[in-house]
Amino acid sequence: MYQVIARKYRPQTFDQVVGQNHVKQTLRNAIDQGRIAHGYIFSGPRGTGKTTTARILAMALNCEDGPSSSPDPESRICKEIAAGGSLDVIEIDAASNRGIDDIRELRESVRFRPARDRYKVYVIDEAHQITKDAFNALLKTLEEPPEWAAFVLCTTEPQSIPATISSRCQSFAFRSVELPLVIGHLRFICRSEGVEAADDALTALALAGDGSMRDSLSALDQAIAAFGRKLEAQDVRDLLGAIPSEVTQRILAAIRAGDPAAMLGVVDDLFRDGRHPQHFCGELTRQFRNLMVMKFAGTDSNLVVAGEREREAAGKWIDEFSTEDLTRYVQLLLSLYQDLQHSTQERFRLEIGLLKLVYAGRLRPIEELLSGKPPGEPAGRAPAKPRPAPRAAKPTAPSRPARPAPPSQPAADAPAIAPEGPPSPPARTEAAGPGAQEAAESPAAPVAPPAPSPDAAVPVPAAEDLKQQLVRAVKAERGDFLQDAIRASRIERQERVVTFHVPDDWKAMMKLELGKLETALAGLLGGKPDVRLEPEKADAVPRDRSERPGPPEARSGARVVAGARERAFADPSFLLFKERFKGRVQGVHDLRRKPQ
Repeated sequence: MYQVIARKYRPQTFDQVVGQNHVKQTLRNAIDQGRIAHGYIFSGPRGTGKTTTARILAMALNCEDGPSSSPDPESRICKEIAAGGSLDVIEIDAASNRGIDDIRELRESVRFRPARDRYKVYVIDEAHQITKDAFNALLKTLEEPPEWAAFVLCTTEPQSIPATISSRCQSFAFRSVELPLVIGHLRFICRSEGVEAADDALTALALAGDGSMRDSLSALDQAIAAFGRKLEAQDVRDLLGAIPSEVTQRILAAIRAGDPAAMLGVVDDLFRDGRHPQHFCGELTRQFRNLMVMKFAGTDSNLVVAGEREREAAGKWIDEFSTEDLTRYVQLLLSLYQDLQHSTQERFRLEIGLLKLVYAGRLRPIEELLSGKPPGEPAGRAPAKPRPAPRAAKPTAPSRPARPAPPSQPAADAPAIAPEGPPSPPARTEAAGPGAQEAAESPAAPVAPPAPSPDAAVPVPAAEDLKQQLVRAVKAERGDFLQDAIRASRIERQERVVTFHVPDDWKAMMKLELGKLETALAGLLGGKPDVRLEPEKADAVPRDRSERPGPPEARSGARVVAGARERAFADPSFLLFKERFKGRVQGVHDLRRKPQ
């Protein structure tokens, strides 16, 4: 009768177990030194040799000449254990024998000595499925078993084993078998079976196992049944449902060219061929992960999980994408794989997920955006028209109303920072009379307003009324922070000269929004005003309790640090960032000081 490869080539000694050197060496030393425990927990992924190692341990403990780390697989006892016919090696499937009654029966049988062998070994497979009450019933027996009893609990979910059980056993964590070891073992079996297999075909079989030797052997058995004594790489990939290299090339080309139509065509072909979307996404994630690893560690890195041909094909694309792009692609594919697990509209999910890869390639780094470079321009080339960095305005000294500068020259206290927003519209001014002053041009209004007619009379509001009207005018233009700065300031006016005594917390904000302030004043006064900003301590400013006092940091409960706002608004990078993204400052925190 035919016996599958996984059973035919099942290891019979510790040396034949592929990988798991840390487990084999520890068990050998324990047997040689006579330090045999009464309880073991073998945990790890499926198909990595947990149950096989438990059988080999039972053979080693029951050797005819005493416990031996190198049992003879040809001896009568070892053959009985390997065939599952030994009365003293009991294998229990906990998936179907998980209740308290089954454990009570086990406890009763433990009290009797072995029928023939030296040890009575209980191998409990899928031990994590034992119920809580059954584990409690086993607890005392596992803690103080008879001298002839040994328990081996095999599980793929060690976290499900109660701590009271695991603390009474020695735990061994089995690892996924490395790809080169799997390929080497598959090559050995193919030689023994007289099968001619290409290296890429063996790599595809090993990748299908995903670190499980048993799964890889099952795939090899299936491939031999399908193609006979000669295994070609492409035939094996088609049998296993792996992504053809042409599909991967089309996906990479669509991402590089930013072509969503080409990506949708790939999805259509995949569904026409009847491929499983989630399996396809997992394979694509592995290939993009290889690209990312090759970008960081080089094409010859052992961390790359791929065959030689796939490695060479991927190496041609690593220069086309940045490390940030590849990292972003892998993250998007991982999210897509999770979405496909619970989605009922798999095609729609796959199309959206792959289109995200196309548009993710169009994202620009924040440094490139702030530098003003056009898209696609190399990092080493300077932009065609560099933007000059704005400079912070120096605080103006207190001054009395003086004769204004002539219209052809800027005012002496004009701010150095260009105001945010469009230039102020030209406004009409009153006729200059005796003692009247003309307003100097502000940087926010490069075009001088035309002179009004002599008979244009505009009522001049008092300082307090002007403050309230100015707050309402700024509020209508959504100048939230500017109206707070106006409320916090004290206003004095003499004809066209309007002086704002501004606290330190609001000085930088007032300078930055000077253009909006002048526009609002021009609408109230009927002409362009001469705006002057004077420093004043915040404590000297009277405030109405109904108004919103203080800067936004104070309203939000943040700690206001003297000078932090000025330093922020004097930073060219900060101003450029704010201008590019049209942002509003909600608060300024000094990170160099510890919070109180």
